Amino acid sequence: MPANAPTYAAPPLIAGLLLAAGGGRRLGGRPKALLPYRGRPLVENAVRVLREAGCGPVHVVLGASAAEVRERADLSGCVVVDNPDWAQGMGSSLRVGLASLAGTGAGAALVSLVDQPGIGPAAVARVLGAYRSPTSLAAAAYEGERGHPVLFGADRWADIAATATGDKGARVHLARHAEELMLVECADIAEAFDIDTPPDLARLL
Repeated sequence: MPANAPTYAAPPLIAGLLLAAGGGRRLGGRPKALLPYRGRPLVENAVRVLREAGCGPVHVVLGASAAEVRERADLSGCVVVDNPDWAQGMGSSLRVGLASLAGTGAGAALVSLVDQPGIGPAAVARVLGAYRSPTSLAAAAYEGERGHPVLFGADRWADIAATATGDKGARVHLARHAEELMLVECADIAEAFDIDTPPDLARLL
């Protein structure tokens, strides 16, 4: 290569981290990952969204009925990890997921939730575009209100894991670093509803 030839840095790996461990307590104990959506388990849709948006690798955290999810859902190409403490809340799944990313070389993790099918690849890609460095911190916003997905630069993972307890997830870290958080408005291309209660199931039809 000539001495004056331009060099191009490879784009950073941004891992997709899908939290899919919930037991669907308010849905009568139906694991959210296995809820039917367009003829397939809901978890498959969430994986597809991450991939189409440009995330790679994709790690999936399972919990409730993990063995059944592995059997019934096509998670080929994903790194699938189990959270035995899933009933303790989202914080434990976030810790397990971030730990699974150690050594991947990813510059950031984009965290999404399995029960938000109204958030598609366009919104995820928009949040991915907020990545600047391993210290990046960004989240989708819906009419100014912070939501998911959330992007955490790799330099933040240790602090997030240390403060993620119960159902708080990364809220402690986000509150401490609110002035560093970049909100990425996505209300024009996504709907941030959750599938939490029986009436919500109509949104999967």
